[in-house]
Amino acid sequence: MQPSQFLFAMQPILSRAASSLARPSSRPSTHVSALATRGALTALSHAALLALGAVPVAALAQSSSSPLDRVVVTGTREAQPLSKSVADIVLIDAETLRDGGADTVEEALRRYAGLQITRNGGPGQSAGYLIRGNNASGAIVLVDGVRVGSATLAQTAFEAMSLAQIDHIEVLRGPASGLYGADAVGGVIQIFTKKGQGPLSVTGHAAVGGNNSRQADFGVSGAQAGFDYAASVGRETSEGVSAIRPHDANGYYNPDRDGFGRTTAAARLGFTPAEGHRIGLSATQSRLNAQYDSADFDANFNADPSPDFRNRLKTRSIAADYRGTLSPIWTTSAQVARNTDDSLSGGGFPSRYKTDRDQVTWQNALRVGAGQQVVLAYEHLSEKVRADVFPSAPKRTNNAYIAGYTGEFGPIALEGSLRRDDNSAYGGNTTGNLGASYALTSELKVRALAGKTFRAPSFNDLYFPQYGIPTIRPERGRSIELGLNWTSGASSASATVYRNKVRDQIAYNPDPMGTDCPKGYFGCAGNVGRAKMTGATLTGSHRVGNLSLNATVDFLDAQDELKRTRLLRRAAHQESVSADYDTGTWSVGATLTDVGARPDVGGNLGAYAVLDLRASWKFLPQWRLEAKMLNVADRDVQPVRDYQGLGRQAWFGIRYDMKGL
Repeated sequence: MQPSQFLFAMQPILSRAASSLARPSSRPSTHVSALATRGALTALSHAALLALGAVPVAALAQSSSSPLDRVVVTGTREAQPLSKSVADIVLIDAETLRDGGADTVEEALRRYAGLQITRNGGPGQSAGYLIRGNNASGAIVLVDGVRVGSATLAQTAFEAMSLAQIDHIEVLRGPASGLYGADAVGGVIQIFTKKGQGPLSVTGHAAVGGNNSRQADFGVSGAQAGFDYAASVGRETSEGVSAIRPHDANGYYNPDRDGFGRTTAAARLGFTPAEGHRIGLSATQSRLNAQYDSADFDANFNADPSPDFRNRLKTRSIAADYRGTLSPIWTTSAQVARNTDDSLSGGGFPSRYKTDRDQVTWQNALRVGAGQQVVLAYEHLSEKVRADVFPSAPKRTNNAYIAGYTGEFGPIALEGSLRRDDNSAYGGNTTGNLGASYALTSELKVRALAGKTFRAPSFNDLYFPQYGIPTIRPERGRSIELGLNWTSGASSASATVYRNKVRDQIAYNPDPMGTDCPKGYFGCAGNVGRAKMTGATLTGSHRVGNLSLNATVDFLDAQDELKRTRLLRRAAHQESVSADYDTGTWSVGATLTDVGARPDVGGNLGAYAVLDLRASWKFLPQWRLEAKMLNVADRDVQPVRDYQGLGRQAWFGIRYDMKGL
């Protein structure tokens, strides 16, 4: 499929998204703005199609090298070219994170990796994420190889992270328990902080935006005499808007603004005493203080939304690691790490939840033949929770043994993994993946992958007073996918179809017969459901001259098989289309994100489309002025029932980037 054919096929989606922008909104001024935006979008889509159609195939072959030549590690736990991966992996590089106009980590994941996002308001508010329709509890998040997040909520707080501290992100979409264990049902998100190399580099950025928003960050990096170093700090604040809409169903509405403040820091140090051997130390920390709307209740269950509800969250990770080449066929690596997630949230009666994770990993890569590698690893994870609601400090330990294989045999590539987890709380589990790809031509390959997964019960599922059940079983899933990847020069396209079936789904059990939950419980956690997620993901990118085009389209059918209903908050479709024109001195760009209607508790959430614009001007070699307009048409976005996102927001900033002092 040529890029022009791919974009031509997407024209109805662009047109429908543009039409949705013109739908009346609850804001009186939106309709006029949306009509103007619709015309601009139509012109943009037609111009993109004409530009692609005018580029001959010969010109594509002379373009810059394909982005698929870049290296990733998440698919096999060891470095491999992205073009060789059998798994469905997305690489979001540093340039995209810097220049793409996304304002949060979760928005970058939605635009470029196709994740669906739920958020209790605007930036700084609690955010959920769905990979292929699986809950946030069905995805693992790693930062520089360290598993992070809350073991009580079973998810990671992206709202506490800043794009300023991130170098690049890898997203593995699909089953990955065979490599990463519990919770890698929908996939794995691995975040990499900046690593020093070359001469001293200095970066700085400052910006101001609507809702009295401020951003500033500073970083240094480099390498000299066997040492490498990188460090960054950042601060973001915003007054925000009210997270809750008036007349919400729960009586949480408070007309005050729900703003946030976020401070982040990251550092990586390394020493190479001899070629092929590196000892490293890394640390990250973030502090989030975010206001939100809720209510305290009196003895008669009357709601009082007046207290100042805040989520004070502190996260910290520290790790020491070693990687060395012991022989031409043997490379070993080891890591010792601790992650802490400490949350104090509430109004008049705040509650504290603290998770400590200690992790030890020893991994060995053995090159057993030309194009063949075996990975053997041991992983120990200890989790401990301290919370006001728990009478004691529950903990659990997990020991895992991993074996992985990759092999190339001419046009055929194979990948397989097998993992055994033994957990003190929920017993033993064996999972695995098996996949293969076949290169039909030098530009086109077909791939297939199947995997067995499981999701561990959270500490809340196991131990929360009058809710948790210590004998609850892990969710178990089976997933299969089939994909087609095409790349030619600076152009690429892919299509992936998948099906994931989950049994023993962990959810709230109302126990209407009073037979499943202990006496006195008003329902409890239980293995109560079966789910099936089927879908397709289409991606495409093309570069001609100074123009870059990118698109991601996702279709999802997520069903509760017992109730025969759609799973809540899953859109049947989501699209993101970006266009950027960069001359080196100045650049302009636009991103359109279209999200379909979603069922939620008490009703459906309407579809919406949001257009973001951006521009920059490099007025000196190291200095650049930047501007962006988010939600140009001022769309009224309801990310979760009764919550609201930001309206139109303008940003103006300046960036300094000095390399090789």
